[in-house]
Formats: sequence, structure tokens, C-alpha cells
Amino acid sequence: MAIHPERTGEAYYLPDDPLIAEFVGDLLARGRGARTQEAYARDLEDFGRFLEGPREDGAPNLVPKLRAASASDIRRYVLELMQRRRYRVVAVRRKLSALRTFYKYARRENYRTDNPALDVDLPKAEQRKPKVLREGEVAKLLETRIERADPKLAVRDRAIAEVLYGSGIRRAELAGIDLDDVDLPNRVMAVTGKGNKRRAVPLTQTAADAMIAYLAVRPASSDRAFFLTQNGSRLGLRQVWVIMKSIAHTSGIDRATTHSMRHSFATHLIENGADVSTVQKLLGHVNVSTTMVYLDQSIEHLRKTFERSHPRDRDDFGSGRKDG
Repeated sequence: MAIHPERTGEAYYLPDDPLIAEFVGDLLARGRGARTQEAYARDLEDFGRFLEGPREDGAPNLVPKLRAASASDIRRYVLELMQRRRYRVVAVRRKLSALRTFYKYARRENYRTDNPALDVDLPKAEQRKPKVLREGEVAKLLETRIERADPKLAVRDRAIAEVLYGSGIRRAELAGIDLDDVDLPNRVMAVTGKGNKRRAVPLTQTAADAMIAYLAVRPASSDRAFFLTQNGSRLGLRQVWVIMKSIAHTSGIDRATTHSMRHSFATHLIENGADVSTVQKLLGHVNVSTTMVYLDQSIEHLRKTFERSHPRDRDDFGSGRKDG
């Protein structure tokens, strides 16, 4: 299959191996971007070189053994990546995804009758612990005031920080709030989450008060967005991120981000007695398993508190104790 770079409008990578070149040409024809095409091609070449062994410098990157590779070959490659090269799981999963897509193509084009990559299990994704701020850190963050040439912007920025922690919504959800979505007397608002799904989210009194204070100084605008730029247009995702990072830097809590506020919201609720199903609904998670990571964080917090507090494990346990 011919590749027509002039139709993509992007720089692209043309592999030496004719079968890989044909495969990535098919990717381009199906609308995959140049970056995806190059990533797949290089992953296939890497696996091919693993199969072929060392080659002379400057030799064409031809990998004929790629076509006939077995599931056993792929398993050996996975071990090579994870044990010797120390690749992270996410990188190994991406390479296996490239192999599965390639051999699916090879089967469709009758180059082989099976897809050996389907017989190789994807390594389990690493469970990343969410970045959670301590309650004291959040308090310090929310008490921080940013010096602004226009003091009205400082009022807006404080409201944004309060809403992020006071409701646990995502950055995109915050930027998407319209005036009509907010019922401040009842401290509730409607947000649009992933999959364009709407949900009602309660607000803390502090967040509601901060939003009321912002409405008093909000620029006059025909834009119905709740949070506006100085020019009266809807605040963008990048701008929300910059505002939060500015507050974080000024407060000295540099690891704070829009998403760590969401993580902290969920973890602090569970630590203070909220059940997982309630937090799931507040966050807009489809599966409760996504929310369970915050329960794990809460249990870890309780364990550390227990170990610090229980007298039996202290070195001075029993010293000066009176029997009776």
C-alpha cells in the first residue's frame, strides 16, 4: 500500500522493512496520525531487532523474522523489556498493543492465520497512588492570597481553589460551569463530566460563599460561563491550571494541582467517615473500583495514625506505669 505524505500534512516515518511500511501505510489510510504511525513502526522494529539479533551499523532495518514470530517469542521479548531493560509496565503494554494491531493486520491480509500477540497477557498496569495533600496543606493553600494588579481576579482565583476542593470536580468540569448550572442558596451545581454525563454536585458553605463573592465582581459579559477571564470570555483549561499552580507556588505547596485537590477532596471525605459509594457519586466515577483507591489511601492514613498513637509499640511503654 502506498503512503501519501502530502495527504497527511504531517511529517512521517517510513520504515525500511516493507511489511512494516505497508502496515503503517494502512494506519495512515485509516486516519491514524503520524505520531501513532511512527510509534507503532518503531515498536515493531524494536521487536524485529530482538528476533534478528545484532546487525551491522548502517545496515537496512529489515526484520523478516517479524512475520513468523510466535507467542513464545513475544513472551521472551516482554521479559527482555521488563527484566533487562527495566521498562515500566505502561511502556510494555504499549509495545504489546502495537504487536497486537500489527498481527491483526497481518492476519487480515493473509500473511498469517493467527495473532500470536493475543496469546500473551498484558502485564498488569501499575497502580499509581493519587497525590493527596494533608488537610493542613489544603488549609494553607486556601488561605493563600495571590497579589493581582486587578483585585477582582484574586477574588475569582480564590473561588476557583475553594470550588476545586469543596466539590472535587475536575478542571474541565469547572471550566464548563455556566451561570445557570449553579444554585448557590441551596449550595449545589450541575457539572458535565466524562462521556458528557451530567451530575449534581453539592458545595461546601465556604465554596458557595467564595462563588457569591466572585459574582459580585464578575465582569459584565454575554458569555454565560461562570468563571471568566479578565476580558469576559470563558476561562480555559490551561488558564485554570496556571491559576492553581500560581496559588500552589505562592503557598509553598508546590505539589498541589487541580487534580490533587480532587484526590484530596475524596480522601479527606473517606478519612472523615464518608462511604465509598457516596464519594463515587460525587466524583462521577462509573465504576466503584476507580474510587476504591481513595479507600486504600484512607486505610494507609489510619494505619500510620494507629502506629503513632498506640502505646504498645513505643520504646517507653510501661515506664513509670503503676499497677493496680
